[in-house]
Amino acid sequence: MKQSERNIQRTLPLDIALKIASSLHVLDLCSLGSCSQFWRDSCGSDSIWESLTKQRWPSLHSSSFDPNTKGWKEIYIRMHREKAGSAAEVVGFVEQCSLSESIDVGDYQKAIEDLSSMQLSFEDVQMFLFKPKLNVLLNLVGLHYCIFCLEMPADRVMDTLVGCNILERKVHVKWWKLGRWFYGFRMRDESCSCWVSLEDLLTGKGEEVLGVLRRGAVHEVFRVEISISNPTSTSWCQSTQGQG
Repeated sequence: MKQSERNIQRTLPLDIALKIASSLHVLDLCSLGSCSQFWRDSCGSDSIWESLTKQRWPSLHSSSFDPNTKGWKEIYIRMHREKAGSAAEVVGFVEQCSLSESIDVGDYQKAIEDLSSMQLSFEDVQMFLFKPKLNVLLNLVGLHYCIFCLEMPADRVMDTLVGCNILERKVHVKWWKLGRWFYGFRMRDESCSCWVSLEDLLTGKGEEVLGVLRRGAVHEVFRVEISISNPTSTSWCQSTQGQG
């Protein structure tokens, strides 16, 4: 054992070391644990990893654990890999469906349903979908899932998007509405086109578009298409009359 490590053990009580370790994020915790045997033991404490696991996956039930699993750190690692694999499936699906840089609302909603069935947590979405290098459509899927499935407060999602540097990314949403009936005659179908940022969708400014994305092609709306926007575009909406 190195002299410096012996000095740490003599001067730093274990309970203080555990308190320090428990205040760290996972990556920082792992980095500290690689510094010495003393910190490896402290950072590998079962109580710390139990807290991290339950904090990240609040709905996790002990009945789902592999009986051969040894300790909470192993449970955390196994769960992380499982959720990473699940997220990768959704990423692959959305990328395959949006080869032309647009996605139909049916495929969009399927991606969200898949996330829900996989029970990804808010932290999972942050790690795997809120990445600037990913297609903005995937950022949008993650945002929608957080708001409507996880029921996360809009301001908390907003803060997360700021930290991930994707808040101002934009998408183009276009939807077609059936023409209204007027004195026995059906008016021409109407198309609506809108550029919105992820920030807009978390505020009243994008409320109508978010509602369209949530409902999909139902009732008077018979088609919805989401595509990648031009980063230089500003947010705007317009309605045009199509053919009846």
